[in-house]
Order: sequence, then C-alpha cells, then structure tokens
Amino acid sequence: MSIEAKITQAVITAVKELYGADTDAKTVQLQKTKKEFEGDLTVVVFPFAKAARKGPEQAANEIGEYLKANEPLITSFNVIKGFLNLSIAQNYWLQSLAAINANDTFGTASATEESPLVMIEYSSPNTNKPLHLGHIRNNLLGFSLGEIVKANGQKLVKTNIVNDRGIHICKSMLAWQKFGNGETPASSGKKGDHLVGDYYVKFDQEYKAQIKELMAQGQSEEDAKRNAPMIVEAQEMLRKWEAGDEEVRNLWKTMNGWVYAGFDETYKKMGVDFDKIYYESQTYLEGKSKVEEGLAKGVFYRREDGSVWADLTNDGLDEKLLLRADGTSVYMTQDIGTAKLRFDDFPIDKMVYVVGNEQNYHFQVLSILLDKLGFKWGKDLVHFSYGMVELPEGKMKSREGTVVDADDLIEEMVGTARETSQELGKLDGCTEEEAENIARMVGLGALKYFILKVDPRKNMTFNPKESIDFNGNTGPFIQYTHARIKSVLRKAADMQLVATVDADAALNLSEKEISLVQMLADFPSIVKEAGDEYSPAVVANYVYDLAKEYNQFYHDHSILKEENEQLRAFRLTLSRNIAKVIKTGMSLLGIEVPERM
Repeated sequence: MSIEAKITQAVITAVKELYGADTDAKTVQLQKTKKEFEGDLTVVVFPFAKAARKGPEQAANEIGEYLKANEPLITSFNVIKGFLNLSIAQNYWLQSLAAINANDTFGTASATEESPLVMIEYSSPNTNKPLHLGHIRNNLLGFSLGEIVKANGQKLVKTNIVNDRGIHICKSMLAWQKFGNGETPASSGKKGDHLVGDYYVKFDQEYKAQIKELMAQGQSEEDAKRNAPMIVEAQEMLRKWEAGDEEVRNLWKTMNGWVYAGFDETYKKMGVDFDKIYYESQTYLEGKSKVEEGLAKGVFYRREDGSVWADLTNDGLDEKLLLRADGTSVYMTQDIGTAKLRFDDFPIDKMVYVVGNEQNYHFQVLSILLDKLGFKWGKDLVHFSYGMVELPEGKMKSREGTVVDADDLIEEMVGTARETSQELGKLDGCTEEEAENIARMVGLGALKYFILKVDPRKNMTFNPKESIDFNGNTGPFIQYTHARIKSVLRKAADMQLVATVDADAALNLSEKEISLVQMLADFPSIVKEAGDEYSPAVVANYVYDLAKEYNQFYHDHSILKEENEQLRAFRLTLSRNIAKVIKTGMSLLGIEVPERM
C-alpha cells in the first residue's frame, strides 16, 4: 500500500473516531507539503470542518494529534490554517527504497490473459512522398503511447494504415511516366520514397504551368484547373487503376515498392515498428460493402444522383457523403472498411487513432457511423488528436517541396549530437564505434524528447538547436545524468563498496534524499496517469524533474567518499534506482540511455 493510501485510511479512521462521521477516500485531499513548510504530506482539512463543528485550524490540530498517537508512520505535525502538514518516519522511506530496489520492473505491470487489448493506429503515410516532420511527431507519439499501454498491463497491437491509392498516388506515377526516363532508386542512388516524392513535386510544377497557360488563353482559373492535361490524365489513370488495368497496376506496384523500402529504412532509424500494416487498396472495397449493408438496413440513404449519404442531423452533425455518384469511395468509406478488417483480425477492446487535430470532425463522424453499423467499440474509439509541429521558420508544404524531410532531420540531429558531444568532451576515451552509437542515441534522444515533452494536444515549434542542449529540459541532459550515475556505480563496484541499504538503519536523511525517494515512489502513479490521459508528456516531464533533483543531490552530497557506511549504501542504492527509473521512463518514450558518456 502506498504512503498516500495509508494516510488516507488513517484520516478516514480519525474523522470517524473523533467526530462520529463517515467519510470516503475521495473526500481526503492529500498533496506534497510545500517546500517552505516542514513536513512530507499535507492533508486539506476544510472538508471535515462541518463534521467536526469546529474551525478548520482546530480540527486540523485534533486530527494531527490523533494521527500522531495512532499511526506509527507519523512522527510530527504542524498546522497552517486549514492545512495539516505531516512528517513521515524516516524508516518508511528506507523501506520504500528497499522495496523499489528489489523490483527490477518497478513502475510497470505485465499483461495477463484477462487484460484488455488496445489497438493503436499511427503513422498513416501516403505513398506519394517521404515521411516528414509531422510524421515524426505522429510516429513518436504512437510508439510511446503503445509502450505506456503495455506498462499499464494491457495487451497491445500496433497498426499502420498506408494510403496507397487515389489521385495523389496517380500524380507521382504520371509524372514519372512522362519525365522519369526509367529512373529507379538503384540507377539514381536515391531512397525510393524520396524519388517518388520528387515526381509528386514535378507533377505540381507542370500542372501549375498548364493552368497558367490555359488562363492566358482566356479560361477561368476554375476551368483551367479542371481542363489542364496533367490532371485529366491523372484522373484517367485512377479510373484505369480502379478498373484493374494491368499496365497501371504494375507501375503502381513498382513505385509503391520503392516507397515501402524507403519507409522501412526511416522507421528503423526512428526506432518504431508495427505488428500489422493495412493498405487502403485492400480496405476500400470492404468499406463499400459495409456501406451497402448500412444502406440495406436503412442506416444510410441513396440520393437521386446515386450517391450514398449518412444523415447525422439527429446526432448534432450534418449529412456525410459515403459513396460518390460514380460509386467511388471517400476516406470515410475506407476507414469503415479498415475498421471491419481489424475487428475481424483482433478481439479489440479499445481502438486508438493517432491522427492530427485537423481530423477531429472526421473521427467524430467515424465513431457514430461505426456505432450505427454495430461495432461494439465504435462509440468508445479514441481519437488521439495532436497539434501541428513546425520549425522556427514556419509551415511546410509537400506539393512545393518545402517539407522538412524525416531522414534529413534525423541525420542532422545525429550530426549535431556528434559535434556537440565532441566539443564538450563527452566522447573522450570512447572507441569510434561507441562514439557513433552515443551520437545516434543522443541525436535521436534529443529529437524524441523535445517532441514528447510537449502536451500532445498543443501545436509546437521544434527547435533543433535547443533540443540538443546538455543543460535544461532536454533528452541529452537526462541521458547524461543516467551515464553519470552509471559511472558512480562502476567506481563503487571497483572499490568493492556495499550498496544494500538496511531498512531499519538509524540515518539522518536530508530533505533532498527523502524528496528523491518520494519521487521514485511516485513513478507507478505517473505511468498510470500517462496511460489514463494518453500523454507521454507526463512521463517525459517526470523523468526530467527526477534527473534535475538528482543532479542537485549529486552536487550537494558526497556518495563514494561518505564515511558512514550505511549512509553511503543508502546513497548508492538511491542512485542505482534513480538510474533504473530514468531508463524505464525514457524507454516508455522510445529513448535509449547510454551507459557511459
């Protein structure tokens, strides 16, 4: 039982004994005692003043006296207005540390047969361009959420839906056909996703030039956009694709194959993966049949032009198109089809979609439609809606080729980490292989941490220079703290110093030492909070606070040179477990921590 649970129970008993009143755990408000007051935990007494029929201050004193007399954990108390500050016996903190030390997987739980299955969809790329900075935030959030779900003892399936069909894919294909001269990733030395992305940009350039030309000939902008040969040909190519034209399908398979090879390389660099990948080319027909089924059941209706719609006015929304007049599907149809396939494949209890906040309305509608079609988790699907990410220079546009490419950014981060680490002497004494591995860990750690420490719901600006600082709220600062602790522990092993703490030792622990044990003890509730709120930022900021507190402790307290053997053992045990929790916490963010730097 945690200290909070024990004190809560003791307060409930005190209120019953002193005032004959029944109360529950929700009424007992506990918080950490503010630094300017003496104590470890503070009870807010105002809720009990009515039952006591006394002022909050008098009630606080009476409850404090009762707790001191009846609860061995409490050594003293003081009252500030209606707040009861309690000091906890030091051996409780020693026992807490001993329990944490004995548990290698402290803070995380394992799934059982009965655990619910959570499916998380993330990444969702298009096969007409490489992954960019926006995808990086999506992938990092999705992967980290998955790790947090597992740490909360739930089963996990990570999925990706690849948008591999549609007009945008045909644009790249057509441009390659017209201007590619047979170029391949092998002949050009380009990554496949980059090569295909270049032709997407090329299509847009040619298309714009044709629009300009047609407008100069007297056509309106709207007509020019519709009549430009490039778009007419791309639409024809899409029709051929849908009709199963062999030549178009073969080109489509070839170019998508180049893209998938490129994506796999980027995912590997990023350290993210999937249990199952779905492709919209396989799901859109499933979606069409589910819509036809909904039509037969009267859930949807057909308009005179043959298009199929859902009337959601009774749900406070508008009408939603599901099949166009020509029978072709829209994104919503594809998402319904994908949902059906997933439901067939896995016994899903909770479905989480990691998709940007510009799609909020889409998922509101999808939830209602899935519910109407009988998916038991439709109503409860979670749209993990996150904000946009930009660079200090501003917005990105893929059609114009001004997007921050994921591969380039990762390479730049690792390069900057290498230079910064060398300048600061962090790689001294490392072999070339070790130095390269540390540069990779630090560069990726800087990128991942900077993105994940921000509340996912907020828009953010990613600043590469700021992210790689070895001081402040950054990944490299936390990684360096872990390496520093590991160095202390190696020296202790070389000196053959014992690092097991006696839970009943009479030690005079400092405020900082007690505060660090308290912070460690909070880790399981932090993991739970991150899971409940779907927020990796909760873990990120906790790990930073822990690393920052440890650095202050390291600065103010001797560890290896401490002469009191039991106090030295306590400090080594404390250090070892702070490194353990930093490593676990960072792994929930998908970040590795070096053993030495």
